[in-house]
Amino acid sequence: MAQRGTARKSARGKAAPRPDKPPAFPEAVRRAVRAIPRGEVRSYAQVALYAGRPGAARGVGRELKTLENVPWWRVIRADGTLAPPVAVEQARRLKAEGVRLEGQGTRWRVSR
Repeated sequence: MAQRGTARKSARGKAAPRPDKPPAFPEAVRRAVRAIPRGEVRSYAQVALYAGRPGAARGVGRELKTLENVPWWRVIRADGTLAPPVAVEQARRLKAEGVRLEGQGTRWRVSR
C-alpha cells in the first residue's frame, strides 16, 4: 500500500501522474479576479466560469465580500452596472485605472 504523500507506481514501476485536485472555490475566485488586468473588468458570471463553476455568479459575489487582497472593483454586473452598495468606491477605483464610466452617485455603468 502506498504511503500518503508518495506517488503511486504504474505497472511498469514508473511513478504514475496524480491528477491535481481543483482549487477550492474561494481560491479559484481569488485567482480569477487577480488575473483581471488593470483597466479591465469582468462580470460575476465570467469570474465564476474562469473559477470552474459556471452559473455560480452569486457565489462569486459572496466570496468577494470575504476575500482580501483582490481587486474586487474589477468585477461588475453582467449588464455593465455597478452594485449600489459599493458603486461610489468601485467607480472611483475603476476611474483611477482608466475605465470609462457613465453615471453619478450610486448609479454607474461601464462605457463599452
